[in-house]
Amino acid sequence: MQIKFSEDIISLTDLKVNPGKVVNHAKDTHRPILLTSRGIGVAVVQGLEEYEKKEEERVFMKAVAAGLMEVREGKELELDEVKKKLGIE
Repeated sequence: MQIKFSEDIISLTDLKVNPGKVVNHAKDTHRPILLTSRGIGVAVVQGLEEYEKKEEERVFMKAVAAGLMEVREGKELELDEVKKKLGIE
């Protein structure tokens, strides 16, 4: 998902004029839209599906990183210990 600067940067004025068009553009292209005020980026509009997908990826990667840190610190558990903690025996 690469931003197309000619299409994905919109001023707040344009958003006010036609908000539905901006939202549909974000939803249809699956790309975020940078909103600007006086030429400076102030916010991002993103389709809900893309937002949820990216959020799930972020949470997953954070869990993987935390798990790798636990392994590095010697905090790994044996399978039997995990089953017992989860009530799966």
